[in-house]
Amino acid sequence: MTPPPRPLPMRIKLFNGSGSVAFGIKDNGFSVFLLTYYNQVLGMEAWLVSLALVTALVIDAFVDPFLGNLSDRTYTRWGRRLPWLYAAPIPLAFAWYFMWAPPFDGPPGFWSLLLIAVTVRLLLSACEVPSIALVPELTRDYEERTTLFRYRFLFGWTGGLIVLFLAYQVFLRDDLLGREGYEAYGLFGAITIAAFVLISALGQHSFIARYPKDRPPPFSLRNAFSEIVEAFSERPFLIFAAGALAAYISQGMTFALSNYLYYFVWELSEGQIALYPLILFFSVVAVFLLLSPLHRRFGKARTGAIATLVSMTFWLIPFGFYYTGTWPELGSAASAAALFGFIFVSNAAGVAAVISATSMVAEIVEAFEAKTGRRAEGSFYAGNWLVQKSATGIGILLAGGMLSLAAFPIGTAPGSIDRDVLLALVAMYCSLVMVLGLFSAFWLNRFPISRADHENRLAAMAAASTEPAATP
Repeated sequence: MTPPPRPLPMRIKLFNGSGSVAFGIKDNGFSVFLLTYYNQVLGMEAWLVSLALVTALVIDAFVDPFLGNLSDRTYTRWGRRLPWLYAAPIPLAFAWYFMWAPPFDGPPGFWSLLLIAVTVRLLLSACEVPSIALVPELTRDYEERTTLFRYRFLFGWTGGLIVLFLAYQVFLRDDLLGREGYEAYGLFGAITIAAFVLISALGQHSFIARYPKDRPPPFSLRNAFSEIVEAFSERPFLIFAAGALAAYISQGMTFALSNYLYYFVWELSEGQIALYPLILFFSVVAVFLLLSPLHRRFGKARTGAIATLVSMTFWLIPFGFYYTGTWPELGSAASAAALFGFIFVSNAAGVAAVISATSMVAEIVEAFEAKTGRRAEGSFYAGNWLVQKSATGIGILLAGGMLSLAAFPIGTAPGSIDRDVLLALVAMYCSLVMVLGLFSAFWLNRFPISRADHENRLAAMAAASTEPAATP
């Protein structure tokens, strides 16, 4: 697609960003509520729920590249991405609702949960992969891509946090373990997911609906696999993947341990926990305002590497004070205020690193196009999801292993666990966070495509496209 000759209209930035609301809602649902609902409310054994969710995550991760390849090969008068964004959200909405309102009584079985979780994840990928792959198509500009990803992350985080707030304050306010509340939560999420994906597609339709420049060959698994391997073998992608893999393992590990850390290590009260989504929201707003100037000054790779180190450092400092016994009294207002201050900086820097890395993938698209003559936005961004989802699964397994090694007790109230157990958990967790953070920063800083490289490549491609064809 020929890039627009002027900055993208604000409406395109808003409509493209709004498509990520579905991903934010899904992330919070799977991470925060699904295990509790199927275990505590529906009566399914916890280990079976976890096994089903991790299995669904792995299946989704390995199917994503093929969805991305199919998206790259789509050839219609609406372009490559819009048909997916019109076809997937309605089935996704029904699947999301039935995941929270299963049409049966009694505890669900493993295969029932696995089937619905895989269906939801695959339909979500059928929305998210084409939606995010639109970014390199909308613009080739180095800074405009950062702007588009800033909007995507702002919408994704905001949508997820708003629905999280409504879950606690509206749907589950009277009964955290009430089935009716979860069904209402599922219905609201289903309508919101479908609405935002469709609104995003409709809002961008007139701007991007056109036949792709080249008609791709017919789809076959053999060709698709070959093209995926070719794309994933690119040196810039491998360097990006190394940095992203470590970062997402750390993130998955942290998400899995979040309740243990906040309730048992830091002993936050329910009132203090209620402030947590607001801290995250304002940290994302700060990134939205500050990231573009940082990219202009330092570039995406260096910004991502520095932000990773800052995020790691500010996240670990409170644990250092905790370990040495010099932190304010646990559960006190001073303890919560200090912790939230460090979390604000750490999360802002972490989000800045993720946006920088995600935006870097767009530059890989042009490097691959210059080398092969083929654009593969869907394949590369599906590769990003493959890395993220696989790493998240590893992080969850590491979290479980640390809890077992620390001999963390079951059914014990916060404040009553032996300090040696908590110190053992903190020591293992912080050591892994440090190793993974340093590894991630090292590889992100080695990303080989700078702004100058990107612009020189675009100039060379533009010049080649205007050269007259050679005559025999």
